[in-house]
Amino acid sequence: MSGGRPMAGDKTMTAEEVVGRLRSGMTVGIGGWGSRRKPMALVRALLRSDVTDLTVVSYGGPDVGLLAAAGKIRRLVAAFVTLDSVPLEPHFRAARERDALELTELDEAMFMWGLTAAAHRLPFMPIRAGLGSDVMEVNPGLRTVRSPYEDGEELVAAPGLRLDAALVHLNRADAHGNAQYLGPDPYFDDLFCQAADAAYVSCERIVDSARLLGDAGPQTLLVPRAFVTGVVEAPRGAHFTSCVPDYGRDEVFQRAYARAAAEPRAWREFTERFLSGDEDAYQAAVTAFHQENPDNPETPANPADPEKEEAA
Repeated sequence: MSGGRPMAGDKTMTAEEVVGRLRSGMTVGIGGWGSRRKPMALVRALLRSDVTDLTVVSYGGPDVGLLAAAGKIRRLVAAFVTLDSVPLEPHFRAARERDALELTELDEAMFMWGLTAAAHRLPFMPIRAGLGSDVMEVNPGLRTVRSPYEDGEELVAAPGLRLDAALVHLNRADAHGNAQYLGPDPYFDDLFCQAADAAYVSCERIVDSARLLGDAGPQTLLVPRAFVTGVVEAPRGAHFTSCVPDYGRDEVFQRAYARAAAEPRAWREFTERFLSGDEDAYQAAVTAFHQENPDNPETPANPADPEKEEAA
């Protein structure tokens, strides 16, 4: 375990400080879903580090792809790895084809209940998901249990997915670690944080605590501060995945990413242009990328100015 869980106070950090608390060999959960609200600024910081040999637990998207391309994943626990509009993440596919990582493939519901079991510090959760499916065949280590009651029903024992650390991205947070989503789906980010020994939240904007409830109802306060170790303000920190309503997925850039992943020379050029510097350099390179094609109808608008939004 790295870090702790202070209950109050200022928990703001930089992405580099978060990654500085991670160690090679850890089990790291990454929130979001496919190519939606992934903590990409934290993932990019992880790419710049020497941390490796990770077990990654994720409803996978480009987070898994980038870490796999960098050779940082030893074992992956996932229900899928997709870019949504690109059905199969290209770097993940390449890693599997060359047998570069171990894969534990779980049913989506089994994955969720595994996080739930870990959140409650249980070794497993009895569920029906997976019974009669090939998930039991491709995971021979999975076990079943029988109900101790009169029904005697046989159930799958979904193993708890306990995490050393969790990385998630939400729309807003305060400095104490209370984090809010404003889009249509929580993507189980709360379970990732609760299942982890240390949880790190990046967000589009850190605001005063009172603003969290001023902008939306209490049900949007997804992650309470008790489960958060550190908070990172990272505007457009989910790019190129979506972070609705702040911005949608950058489909133009995602297609460029997928094309580059298909050819080693193109990927080297992509890495040199977009991934060789810090987060500010990445965001500047993305802006320049879109300025080269200003008439592209899918080129995203510039992100809102936080100061203007605050004034509004």
